Amino acid sequence: MEQSAADSILQFISTLRNERRLSANTLKAYARDLVQLGMFCDAQNITQWQALKVHDVRRFMSERHRKGLGARSLQRELSACRTFFDFLIKNDGLPYNPALGIRAPKAAKALPHILDVDQMAALLDAAPKDNLDVRDVAMWEIMYSSGLRVSEITGLNLFDIDLAAHSILVVSGKGNKSRLLPLGKKAIAAIQRWLTVRGQLLKEGENALFVGKTGRRLSTRNVQLRLERWRKKIGIQGRLTPHMLRHSFASHMLESSQDLRAVQELLGHANISTTQVYTHLDFQHLAAVYDQAHPRAKQKKRRS
Repeated sequence: MEQSAADSILQFISTLRNERRLSANTLKAYARDLVQLGMFCDAQNITQWQALKVHDVRRFMSERHRKGLGARSLQRELSACRTFFDFLIKNDGLPYNPALGIRAPKAAKALPHILDVDQMAALLDAAPKDNLDVRDVAMWEIMYSSGLRVSEITGLNLFDIDLAAHSILVVSGKGNKSRLLPLGKKAIAAIQRWLTVRGQLLKEGENALFVGKTGRRLSTRNVQLRLERWRKKIGIQGRLTPHMLRHSFASHMLESSQDLRAVQELLGHANISTTQVYTHLDFQHLAAVYDQAHPRAKQKKRRS
């Protein structure tokens, strides 16, 4: 494509960064998707965005599908195209949005994997053996107590915690939105234990609540590796990720409270439909209890 078309992508990404304040990962996804569209246009000898027609976008989607792209990825790429073309309509005189009437295939909703209450207790009640273990338990407690993402855990600063008010301020959440969350007494106790030893690792000038051996802020990869180490240590089978602690928090909260709106606020979801996936988990649990307990649901054992 011509340089002016490539420059439009850069301007679009800059607008998303400065005006909508999207996260770095989201910006990279937008840029990656639009680069794919630009490569398709090059192959079709389309040099300007104004020359792109509806059938071209449909062909682009079909080609991406043939290359093995899944339904969710196709939906994301199509959404990126629509948003980009709306930007061009507003700023570069594009006459219409050629992606507006095109639909990507629907993706089946995958239910999140969670730990049950006993597995969470095994993780949180395991005795720490050193200062790093004390730190880890505090991280797991916060993630399960308040439903934080791993990026939010690593972004926490010491002054974001108010132990007297039993609260935590998350200011590095998805989309740079902040939310004030309650802290449970178990989480507070774990944080207090960590704060008694944090100074032994801390480098001068570091504000991060959680630091590593170097005394500096932990990376998300550090947290993932430490959780995998704990999984092996306590004998939890299968995969265990930091996000599963957030999923477990949401599922257990919804199961106990039945308050979908409250769980939405705690998780920081902009759309309640994102939170509703946990109602399916709750129903699965209820269905399993029903099958085991109801006289007309239980299967009779055959007599030998």
